[in-house]
Amino acid sequence: MKRFFIIVLDSCGIGELPDANLWHDEGSNTLGAIRNNPAFNCPNLKKLGLFNIDDVGGGIDNPQGAFARLGELSMGKDTTIGHWEIAGLVSPKALPTYPNGFPKEIIDEFEKRTGRKTLCNKPYSGTEVIKDYGEEHIKTGALIVYTSADSVFQIAAHEEVVPVKELYRYCEIAREILVGDHGVGRVIARPFTGEYPFTRTANRHDFSLVPPKETMKKKKKNSGYETISVGKIYDIFAGKGLSESNRTCSNANGMEVTLKLQKRDFNGLCFVNLVDFDMKFGHRNDVEGYAKAMTEFDGYLGEFLENMRDEDALIITADHGCDPSTPSTDHSREYVPMLMCGKNIKSGVNLGTRFGFCDISATVLEYFNVDKDKTSGKSFLSEVIK
Repeated sequence: MKRFFIIVLDSCGIGELPDANLWHDEGSNTLGAIRNNPAFNCPNLKKLGLFNIDDVGGGIDNPQGAFARLGELSMGKDTTIGHWEIAGLVSPKALPTYPNGFPKEIIDEFEKRTGRKTLCNKPYSGTEVIKDYGEEHIKTGALIVYTSADSVFQIAAHEEVVPVKELYRYCEIAREILVGDHGVGRVIARPFTGEYPFTRTANRHDFSLVPPKETMKKKKKNSGYETISVGKIYDIFAGKGLSESNRTCSNANGMEVTLKLQKRDFNGLCFVNLVDFDMKFGHRNDVEGYAKAMTEFDGYLGEFLENMRDEDALIITADHGCDPSTPSTDHSREYVPMLMCGKNIKSGVNLGTRFGFCDISATVLEYFNVDKDKTSGKSFLSEVIK
């Protein structure tokens, strides 16, 4: 019985990519922004070799993991494209974004099919948009529609004005409309509650574009292996290629679920996303909060490492950056870390700088002897396996 865990530290980039200027992300370094904060204390990540990765600095002698710096091949810097590439699907064309809001024909069709008017329709901070439009929404019942630098169509509504299930139905309508040239990566339900300045609730839900090609998860499931998701992995892949889904409400909850799964017998992949790094700290330019969240994760990681079985393998990585120290509150085009460990994995192997998050997919598929045909990436398993 083999078990492979992939934990994605959502947005934990480690320095600008060579083409960061195309996204106006010169100088971005998410890890660099938080590592010197007094709240940052990550001995387990350090032990695995996080700071031994190319150009990160501060490494130790004899790290216990294999490690690499991965550059993105896909044209983007968002959650959907980053995770798709980790799963073996490279996107040569960027998903559409709407810096000036969505075109009239999209909004008109959405209003016609939902029976509600819309407010805003421009890029906005998720916390600020409900402050600025929340009271008008409550008064009129119009839906708050907004976007960001990412390929997203977001709908905010007060739970007492629009029940959560109804908001989800409106998102499904938007998902049906937003296809083809307007196929945004995600339609996101953003419910909020309370009185001004209002509070977003934990009932967020993402309605993702269906991956256009086969991914690592689908190939593994079709080969008879279990494919278990934790966090928003289910949403990112529109549920495709998964045998089980576990929703979570925080990083801590995500790791608690993962630790429970670690005690269970299964044969296959457990794919975990920890979104708080991005959603609660990166996008809100909260350096200290991000540092504390990394410290919290490192504590859970210590317990996870102690409980690994002989045939287990673990990869820790990220999907993009979101530097909390820059003026921008958007994702940043950065390299991501790759840390791999297990009792059958060699210690101290520096895989250098590689281009393609998809090398993770190829490595996982080779670990399970599954043909990687139709997925991208070059496996590094032979370089790290004992």
